Formats: sequence, structure tokens, C-alpha cells
Amino acid sequence: MKRYRPHILVVIALAIVLSTGWHGSLRNALTDLRFAWQSRDASGNVVVVAIDAPSIDQIGVWPWPRRLHAELLRRLDAAGAHDVAFDVDFSTPSDPASDEAFVGALREVGGSTILPSFKQPAPNGGAAHVNRPLRQFSNQSWPAVVNVAVESDGLVRRYPFGEKLGDALMPSMAVVLAGQDVNRRPPFLLDFSIRAASIPAVSYVDVLRGIISGSILQALAAESILQNRMLRWTSDIGMILGLGAICLLMMSSWRRFAAGIRVAILVAAGVAAELVAALVQARWPLVIDTSLFHIAIIAYLTAIALDEIDFRSLFGRIAESRFHRIAMSLGDGLVCTDEEHRITVWNPGASAIFGYMPVEIIGRPFETLCALPVDGGARPSMHDAARQALLVPGGAVVVEFEGRRKNGETFPVEASFSGWQGTDGFQYGAILRDISVRKREAERIRYLAEHDALTGLANRNMLHAGLADLISAAERRSSGVALLVLGLDGFHEINDMLGHSAGDLVLRAVAERLRREVDGQAVVARLSGDEFAIAIDCAEVGESIAAFAERIAQAFEAPLAAGTRQHRVGISVGVAVYPEGGQTADDLLSNGHLALSRAKATRRGSHVIFESAIRQELENRLTLESELALAVERGEFELFYQPQVRLIDGGLVGAEALIRWRHPVRGYVSPGEFMPVVNTSALSERIANWVMETACRQARAWELSGNNVRVAINLSPSQLQSGDLAHSVAALLDATGLTPSLLEIEVTEDILLHDERRVLAMFKRIQELGVRVLFDDFGTGYASLSYLKKFPLDGLKIDRSFVFGLLANSDDAAIVGSTIGLSKQLGLTVVAEGIEDEATADFLVSMGCEEGQGYFFGRPMPAEAFDRQFLAAGHKAASAA
Repeated sequence: MKRYRPHILVVIALAIVLSTGWHGSLRNALTDLRFAWQSRDASGNVVVVAIDAPSIDQIGVWPWPRRLHAELLRRLDAAGAHDVAFDVDFSTPSDPASDEAFVGALREVGGSTILPSFKQPAPNGGAAHVNRPLRQFSNQSWPAVVNVAVESDGLVRRYPFGEKLGDALMPSMAVVLAGQDVNRRPPFLLDFSIRAASIPAVSYVDVLRGIISGSILQALAAESILQNRMLRWTSDIGMILGLGAICLLMMSSWRRFAAGIRVAILVAAGVAAELVAALVQARWPLVIDTSLFHIAIIAYLTAIALDEIDFRSLFGRIAESRFHRIAMSLGDGLVCTDEEHRITVWNPGASAIFGYMPVEIIGRPFETLCALPVDGGARPSMHDAARQALLVPGGAVVVEFEGRRKNGETFPVEASFSGWQGTDGFQYGAILRDISVRKREAERIRYLAEHDALTGLANRNMLHAGLADLISAAERRSSGVALLVLGLDGFHEINDMLGHSAGDLVLRAVAERLRREVDGQAVVARLSGDEFAIAIDCAEVGESIAAFAERIAQAFEAPLAAGTRQHRVGISVGVAVYPEGGQTADDLLSNGHLALSRAKATRRGSHVIFESAIRQELENRLTLESELALAVERGEFELFYQPQVRLIDGGLVGAEALIRWRHPVRGYVSPGEFMPVVNTSALSERIANWVMETACRQARAWELSGNNVRVAINLSPSQLQSGDLAHSVAALLDATGLTPSLLEIEVTEDILLHDERRVLAMFKRIQELGVRVLFDDFGTGYASLSYLKKFPLDGLKIDRSFVFGLLANSDDAAIVGSTIGLSKQLGLTVVAEGIEDEATADFLVSMGCEEGQGYFFGRPMPAEAFDRQFLAAGHKAASAA
């Protein structure tokens, strides 16, 4: 196949040229080149009378009157012209005088005039229309055809001897001028070697040498006939023989002679063929077509060039040059080796990573860059990795191994190996990256994802994972897992007083003490701001879980060294033990927090172990909160009123408004059951405002009925925290029209603890409205006496716990007597709560107490019952319940 490849290429080239017609353009170009090389003059027997620009300028715009053609004909006849041929359309009449003058001129010259006929295509694509001279003209002249065929390049190369118009064969104009007959001969090739400029041209006005026109073409055709230069192509047999000769010549010399000799033979053959064709065309009316011969020569020259150029090597060198430029510009290290794994390419990126310069490393084995594995394993095999790369999509295999720098330092390397078949055999390549920084960053990210950034302890995620592992191990061994959730007591005060930087030091100190206490036997974690956790396998604890938790709590009785300060921080502990305290890590965390909440509420500074009752209480609370929300929407709350009387005569002075809940299933629910939940829920403010508004409207209704009953309302902490209470009270008094002195607000110590300055200002504004303010549950707090001094109060209520044992307990009697005496000196009204019998009421009167309330005077009751018992028919005195 390789032997006949050049000749197959020539055959393909000739087939393409013949099928596309390109050889025709080459043939015409070569023929025109020969015409230009050997030109000849016209015989002078044909003279062109040109309708040129000077004639048009002097005679006028074309068409001219035929009388001028008649005058021209007479003058040409007088000048001795043998024949006169007009290339002008005479197929339509003009003015009669001019036509008659032209007929007369034709008759005078004796019938030696040639007039044209021609085919004209129809505008709608139908049959061509034949234009002939008018009969009066044709009877006195010779007919001739002037149609010619234009080739694809826009030139007229072939001239017909004649053409059939209708039923008769009419000769061409040049044939008639040359005195030839038609004889149905085929068209001939015009001899363009006859110079058109040598044909004489006569103007109506003067002689002008101009461009080739239709008349010149007819004259040139006539000259070709007169000079026996009616050219024709040679037979195709000569072309075939020439092609066969050049093919045989190349087949015989292709492997015998060098490429240069073959090129010379082909060039010489092409030049010789063209010289012979030019000489034959100049001597005889023959045109030799050498176009395919030259195309074959060009195809053979191309085959020689393709055969001589080693494209594989050329492309390989181009690819290697491009690869080298890319390799030298890479930021990563690039190393290539030969089949023996000896380094052949080493880029600047590799030098930056390993420290070797190219002259130091090229030629050395790739294993020089690899450190011996610590575990004694084998070094990475470039051969195996590269061979594997050929089998995977993408053609690369990524391997990590320990690299070794020139100074002996080892570091992690990521290598992408590949292999390919090169010009010098199979080669290997690797892109190398120093991933030591990436490894450190990954370790850092992993550490931050699993540890608390402040203390270095495990975070919640790591604790959860550790708990899950401990539970799985304990399940297999049928043992337990303990989770301790620890909360700092009083930590917020440290943050508030000393700032968060001091708080951070305390948290670090707490973390260090916890580490020391567990001594590596447990997972210690920080859950949130001041919450920590310890997860430990019960089998690792040498004591009971209760003792362990108590030991952890007691460990913080000693002060913590945080910076330059010593801090005493207590700790409460909630304990949940697998499996009783939870089956999963989430269960243990949830139950541990519940136990911590119970410890903070009941055993601050100690521990509480989770029991199911704790969760049951929480679930009950959540259920109660849900039912309370529905109670608000359904209007299930009611206000009851307990009478307050003057102890000296039992006269009614007021009533305390007390909320009651009428549950649709359970009936009336005790306030002691639901009010603690209300006061700590989002419903607190809404319910408290409803109590105040309802009580004020009821007091106003009693006032309008003529009964000035002072109504006392217990204030909720949420009403102070949410907004301007004084403004709300003023707006309520305006809305209801209630006399301010008939409204009494009772406050407890826990309300006064919140923002003393703001609360003090608010109560002063409330007193300015005329509303009374009483201190409720006096004697049960820690700073009640100081509040009597600070806050604007109108009275106080002695708690029922002192009144209940008043007769039997001398201490209670002493406290009550002192309180009454102190109140009188301060100008405060005293109301005693919890009076259950007449003896207690009398004893209080003897001690100077003015007002009281209790079951002795009346239980809390609905407003309607209160009306009937205390306000109907002018009833003024309270009776025993």
C-alpha cells in the first residue's frame, strides 16, 4: 500500500479535478498564456466602423436615423469597401423617410451589405424570439447570425459557423465576411493571439483606437477565418498517453532516485509539455490541453513532499516543545521519567518543593524523591501507578506518599501519575504537590469541628459521638454509662461585674479542674456558655455514680485561680445513667439537662440523678401550659373576690380579686397549681392584664351601684418588665371611670428585686394617680424592712404564716406585734391575712391591727355571690363563713 500511495494520490487528485471541472479553468489559463506569448497582427482586410463616444457626442443620442446609415453605406462603397456588415438591429421600422433612404442605399451598393439576425430570450422564460431585418431591407442584403456563447469566466472563446433559425441554417457574420460556407462545421476556437488593437477601426467622425466591442469580436472571428486560425482542441488520446507516460516514469523512478531528482524530472516534464503545446498552437490551428498533465505533476510533487516529511516526528517535536513550555510554567511540581524510571523532565515547581536543581536530579531514579515509609512498607511504584492510570477514565491515578527534600526533611506529597507512549518509548509523568499545609489545615478544621475553641474540651458534637460509642460498648458488656451535665452557679455575676475576658479565664480554670478530676477516664465537654458535661463508663468509676457526682461538685468548693484573681464558683450537677436514664445519646443529654434544672432549683451546689418523675413533671407542665393557652382563648378564667373588713367593727372596706380557672373536665383548678406556671410563661402578661381590667370594671360597677368597694389586685412581674405600668393603669382608669382610690395594687419582694430605680419611679407615678400600693406577704422575704424605707407604700399585708399560729406561738405574736407597731409609726395601713376564727381577730384588734381578711369573714366567691352576701339590702357587716 505504501508503494502505490503516491500514484493513488494522483488518481484521487485527477478524479476530484475532473468531477468539479477545475481543469477547465487551468486549461483556459494555459491557452491564454500561450496567446499572450505569441501574438500576431490582423490582416487589415476587415475594418471596423465604430459607433464610439466622439460620434455620439457630435451626432446625438443613439439610435441614429437610418438615413445616416444610408449615407455611411454610400461613402464606404465609394471608398471601395468589398462587403459591409452592420451589427445593428434592423428588425423594427423607424420613420418612413429614413427607412426609404436606407433601402435606396442598399440598392445602390449592389447587394454587398450584410445585416444581422439574432435570437433574443423571452422575458417570461418561454421560447427565444428571432429578430430578423425588415423584409424591405433583407431583399437588398445578405443575412447573418451574430449570436455567440459566453463561457463561465465571462469570455467568448468559441465561435459558431452558423446557427439554425427556423427551418434554414444561417451563417455567422464572420463566416460571410470571410467568404466561407457553413457546411455544418462545429464551432472553432478564436485565435486571441491576433491582437485586437491591430484591427483598423473607423469612426463616423475620426479614427479611434478603443476597447473590444461586439463588432471587434465579429472582426476578430473573421480574421481567425481569413488567417486559417480556426483553432480546435487535440484529441483526448494524447492527454491519456501523456498521463500514462508520467505515471510510468514516476513508478519506475520512485524508489530508484532521490526526491530531488524526481522533482527535477517532474518540473522538466511540465515545462517540456508546455513548450510543445505553445509551439504547436503557434504553428498549427491546434490547441493541446495540458491541464490534467500539470495537475498530475502537482499531485506527484505533493506526494514527494508528504513522503519526505516525517509528520509523526514533526508533530512529536511540536508537542514536546509545547509540553515543555507548559511544564516550565506550572506552579506544581512536574516530573517525567523514562522506562527505567530515571528523571528526564524537572520543572521549577519541583525545584521549589524538593530543593533539587535540574542538573542535580535529572538522570537519577524517581525513588530519590520518596522517603522510606515509617511502617516499613514499600515506596510508591511509578510504574504500577502509571500503568493503572491507563485503565481508568481520565488517565490519571492520585497517590499520597511521604516525600523527602534535598535537606532530608520528609513531608506529605500528593502525586497524580500518568503514562504514555512517547517517541523514545513508554514514559511516565507525575504532577507533585506539597500538601503539608493542606494537611495541617485539615487537622485544624477537624480539631475545631470536634473541640471547644475556648477551653480545648470536646464540643457537643464530639460528646454526642463519644456517648454513642460508650453506649454501644456498654450494651455489649451489659454495663452502664453515666452522663453528668454541670452548670456553674453565679457565673453570670462574674461576667457582669468583671467582663467576659475574666469570665473566659474562669471557664478555662473550670475546664482544667474537670480534666484533673476525671484523670483521662472520661470525655469532658463544654456544651454552652457555662454548661459542661462528663461522659464516663460506669465500669471505670471506682465508686458509685452518686458519690462520683458529689465529688465533682465538692471539687469546686475550693476557689478557682483565674488570672490574678481567686473566684469561688459553685457547680450543680444533673446525672443521667444508661439505661435507666435514657437509651440513646440524645436521651441522656436531654434527661441530664432536666436533672440539672432540678438541681439548680432544689439542690444548688449538689447533684440530682434523673428519675422518670422529673420528666413526668415537665410533661405535666407542658400539658398545663397548652391547656392554659386554650383556657385564655375559651374564656375559662373567672375572678373571685374575698372580703377585707375593719377588724374593730367588721365593716366591709374592700375585696381582693383572686383568679380561678374553671376547667371543662376537672372543674375548678387550684391557683397554687396553675399560677406558678402562668407567672413563668408567655401568657403571664395577657392574663394579668385581663385580671386588672376585669377587677376595675367590677369595682366601677359596684361604685355606680352606690357601694365604694376597694378592690386589691396582685401585680405580676411580667407587667413591670413589658412596658410602662403607670401609663397602663392610667389608661385603664380613664377607660373604666373608676375612682383611683378604689384600686389597690399588691406587690411582692420578687417584683421589687428587678431594677429598683425604674420600679421606684414607676410606683411613685402610680401613687400620684391616687392608686394605693401595698406590700404583700410581708415578713417572708430577706429585705422587707429596707423596702419599707425605699419604696412609696400605703400599707402592708402580714403573711398568713404568721397569723395562723398567732395564739399558740409567742414568736409569731412578737413578730406580728412589732410589724403593727412599726407600720403605725411609718403611717402605713396593716392588713392581716389568714384570719380563721374570732379569737384571732380579737387578738389582732388588741394589738392595734386595723384590717383583715380570711375564711372567718368570707371565702373567695364570684361577684354575684359577693353582691348578695355583702352588698345587698345595705348589709354592712361581715359574718363568719
